[in-house]
Amino acid sequence: MKIINIVGARPNFIKIAPIMRQMRKSSVIEPILLHTGQHYDIEMSKRFFEELKIPSPDISLEVGSDTHAKQVARIMERFDDVCDSQKPDGILVVGDVNSTMACSLVAAKKGIKIIHVEAGIRSFDRTMPEEINRMVTDAIADLLLPPSRDAVSNLLREGHSENKIHLVGNIMIDTLMDSKSQVMKSEILQQLGVREKKYALVTLHRPSNVDNIIDFKRILLALAAIQERMTLVFPVHPRTRKIMNDPELKAITENMTGMILCDPLGYFDFGKLVSCCGMVITDSGGIQEESTVYGIPCITIRENTERPITLWEGTNELAGTDTEKIINFAGQILDGKWKTGKIPELWDGHTAERIIACIEKEF
Repeated sequence: MKIINIVGARPNFIKIAPIMRQMRKSSVIEPILLHTGQHYDIEMSKRFFEELKIPSPDISLEVGSDTHAKQVARIMERFDDVCDSQKPDGILVVGDVNSTMACSLVAAKKGIKIIHVEAGIRSFDRTMPEEINRMVTDAIADLLLPPSRDAVSNLLREGHSENKIHLVGNIMIDTLMDSKSQVMKSEILQQLGVREKKYALVTLHRPSNVDNIIDFKRILLALAAIQERMTLVFPVHPRTRKIMNDPELKAITENMTGMILCDPLGYFDFGKLVSCCGMVITDSGGIQEESTVYGIPCITIRENTERPITLWEGTNELAGTDTEKIINFAGQILDGKWKTGKIPELWDGHTAERIIACIEKEF
């Protein structure tokens, strides 16, 4: 079976690494790696590929950044030619980025089997572009591989055939567990001058948070209060850093002596920061999952999440952009009053093995 594995953005790299390793062990799968170039930071992409030992892409579409519609159109146009030349038996897509939906649409119209890893996760918020990508991909996929039982329930409720659905667990946790030894070797704490459990890790990148000056100001005011009690480490996404130069926002951040700003980090350095921090303040989906596995309290700066199991079973809570709610949650964590949580079912580091077993059995 010739299967094209699609990646397009950094979260995809983390998920595809263990899948590619397991596919190369299979006697019946010929894996091909295709990078759409949706994430166009070449140096950051290269660093993730090197750290996670992902083979260089066999095919690169180099689509670059653009509006959602134009980017999807460009991916579809170029991937159409790839399918004609490669004639794959199937494609495997992960997550919910534009590349996931765009390549799935092309494959569906050509009768090529579609395998969707992380199927069924839902925020139930259609204003999120990712939600549209998830729903469209699931609607046309042939093999649905959800990470948790709530995702299975979502798929069944939407009318998907039970025969297509296979609970496999969380693929991101495979990479987290595979990388533990390298993560522990990172010296990022010494480089930043912080001590274990004595800092909070902050990540903010979603347009709904950082593109809206009013909402971003509410978040920064909360951070200003928190940094008086605990040091904040904030690896700043390029789009976030650009917006932070707004005079109104800069007036808040320039007085925050307890906040350390740094550039985006590689997987190992960032993993060390997550595993050793006292709390996480984030709008990232993946970090909600990682903090749950590490048992780290997590405050999510969103009104909803497509990973509600991190709320029900994990260490996560939603705060939105409510300044006082964020401050209050941080206070509970600092006062030792946060829930402990547990690791969800099948988040055990063996998800890639289950994925390959499903593909070999079903196809």
